Amino acid sequence: MQQLATVWAVFQGLLLEAIPFLLIGVAISSVAMAWDPRGKWLQKLPQGALMGPLSGALLGFALPACECGNVPVARRMIAVGAPLGTALGFLFAAPVLNPVVLLSTWAAFPDKPWLLLLRPAGSVLIALLLSGLLQLLSESDLLNGELLAERNLSQPLAKFSLLERRSGLIGEPLTQTKLVNQANRDGDFQAIQLLSHGVNEFLELGSLLLLGCGLAALIQTLIPRDLFLLLGQAPTLSIISAMLLALVVSVCSSVDAFLALGFAEQITPGALLAFLLLGPVIDLKSVSLLSRVFTWPALALVLVGVCLIVLVIGQALNLVLL
Repeated sequence: MQQLATVWAVFQGLLLEAIPFLLIGVAISSVAMAWDPRGKWLQKLPQGALMGPLSGALLGFALPACECGNVPVARRMIAVGAPLGTALGFLFAAPVLNPVVLLSTWAAFPDKPWLLLLRPAGSVLIALLLSGLLQLLSESDLLNGELLAERNLSQPLAKFSLLERRSGLIGEPLTQTKLVNQANRDGDFQAIQLLSHGVNEFLELGSLLLLGCGLAALIQTLIPRDLFLLLGQAPTLSIISAMLLALVVSVCSSVDAFLALGFAEQITPGALLAFLLLGPVIDLKSVSLLSRVFTWPALALVLVGVCLIVLVIGQALNLVLL
C-alpha cells in the first residue's frame, strides 16, 4: 500500500506540474489558428538547414511553454505548412530557451555561470542536429499519419493531388478544414469552433499526458532515484546515469534545475549538463505526446539521436573541466 501511495503522489506531482503548460500550449495553438487560420504567416518563416531551426528555437524566447506545452504549438506549425526545420527547431529548443527556464536555471545555479551559457547553447545545437537528421526522412516516414494529412492540405495542388490530400472533392474533409472554412463565413461560429478545437485538443493530449505521467510515476517508484547516482564521479558513466535519470524522472524543464540542485555535487559537470539538456527534449512523460507528431520509428530516431548528442556534449565538458 505504501508503494501504491508513492506512485499516486508522484503521478499527481507530475500531472499538476505539466497541466498548466499544456493549457498554455493549447491556448497559443488556438490563438494562432484564429489569427492565421490558413497559416500564411507561419509558412513565411525562414527555411534552410541553419536559419529554419534557429528561427524556430528563437521563438522559444517569446513562448513560455515547457516540453508539454510546445507540442500543440509545434503540431499547429507543421499542420499549416510551416517549414519543417523551423517547427522542429521550436519543438526541440523552446523548452529550454523560454525565459522561465533560463531564470530558474540561473536561480538554482548562480555559482555556475557556465551552465547558464551552455544549457541554451547545447539546446540550440541539439535542435540543429536533430532537425537536420530528421529531415533526411520523407515526411510520410517522419510525421504521424493524421498530422501528415493535415499538412498536405496546406500544400499546393501541383505538389499533392486531391487523393493525397484526403480531402477536397474526393473523401470526407478533415474536421480542421471544415472548421477553417466555416470560421471564415461566420465570426460567432468561429469563436465556438475555436473553443471546441481547443477543448478537444486539450482532452486528446491530456489523455496521452495521463498515460505518460502514470508510466513515469510507476518506474520512478520501482527504481530508486539514488541508483542512478551511484556512478556519479565516473566521467562517462555519470553522464549515462544522469541521462537515464532525466528520462525516468520526467520533470518539466521549468523546475528541473531545482531538482538537479539536490544532486549536483554528487555528479560530474558533464552529467549535470546532460540531465538539463535531455529531459526537455524527451522523457517518459512526453513520449506519448510526441507520438502525436512523429511516427514511432521517427520517435525512436529522436531518442537515439538526442542521447548520442547529449552524451558527446557532456563528455566534452568533462574533458575540459575535470
